Amino acid sequence: MKTFMIERYGDRSAVHAGEMPDPQVGPDDVLVRIHAASVNPLDLRLRDGAFKAFLPYRLPLVLGNDLAGVVVRTGPAVTRFTVGDEVYARPGKDRIGTFAELIAVHQNDVAGKPANLTMTEAASLPLVALTAWQALVERAQVRPGQKVLIHAGAGGLGTIAVQLAKQLGAHVAATASTAKVELVEELGADVVVDYRRQDFETVLDDYDVVLDTLGGKTLEKSLRVLKPGGKAVSVAGPPDAAFARELGLNPVLRLVMSALSFRTRRRAGRRHVTYSFLFMKASGDQLRELTPLFEAGTIRPVLDRVFPFDQTREALEYVEKGRAKAGKVVITMM
Repeated sequence: MKTFMIERYGDRSAVHAGEMPDPQVGPDDVLVRIHAASVNPLDLRLRDGAFKAFLPYRLPLVLGNDLAGVVVRTGPAVTRFTVGDEVYARPGKDRIGTFAELIAVHQNDVAGKPANLTMTEAASLPLVALTAWQALVERAQVRPGQKVLIHAGAGGLGTIAVQLAKQLGAHVAATASTAKVELVEELGADVVVDYRRQDFETVLDDYDVVLDTLGGKTLEKSLRVLKPGGKAVSVAGPPDAAFARELGLNPVLRLVMSALSFRTRRRAGRRHVTYSFLFMKASGDQLRELTPLFEAGTIRPVLDRVFPFDQTREALEYVEKGRAKAGKVVITMM
């Protein structure tokens, strides 16, 4: 099958087209012919080797972390799907590789594609929608009336998180650049802080939850806008010991993770708030919870640009250079 892969960790030059054997289909797997896959910042970090200490992939590695497509074969133990079903998924972290013609995915990680969405639209959703769900529903347990701040509200994750937070009944603030303020307001944000003109920490306070997508100074400032007891959940900040335990890492790596996040956790403790790092997990069940929201139009995908499969390298470069104006970049195979 045709793929885009890396044979070594490195910069954009490491990604190239190549042929790989068709995937083997396990008893609980569905083999999906991929129609579309989206580009996520995670793809760039995996390409660079940022996670190789605790996600030791065997090279060559096919990149790509979410998909929409059609089931073309099922394993003997599969009960949820049949050949011909239209599906979308974020494969498990150990089985990525959606920049390809085919992928075998465990049935528990797959859900039926929202009926009202195209393959391209559906492919933009799994990773960011699951991340938003796990951050806001599972980790932060957002309740009606709470105040939630979402950074980069016009980004791939931000556009979905803003809509989900509103659906949960929260008062939502988001940061965005000048050109994207109107879009984020249309998605439902009650307050949009133009970060080119204002510092969010000077205009926002007393928040219950912050979803941080940027890390660094933004995360540090985010702790200051939380009320006592508030929660900062980050997908870009330093990993913590809880994350290491989730991955089942050895005690040495757990200590390393704890040390990486020590300063952030200490700052959070001084302000009587909590910090946690989120590395989202695949879940077909959670996608099935989200699907009715997509089908009702309560949460809608936002697409920035679509690239054909043979321009996958260009799509990755487009995202890496920050050219995307809002929402997701998608690659189409069909």
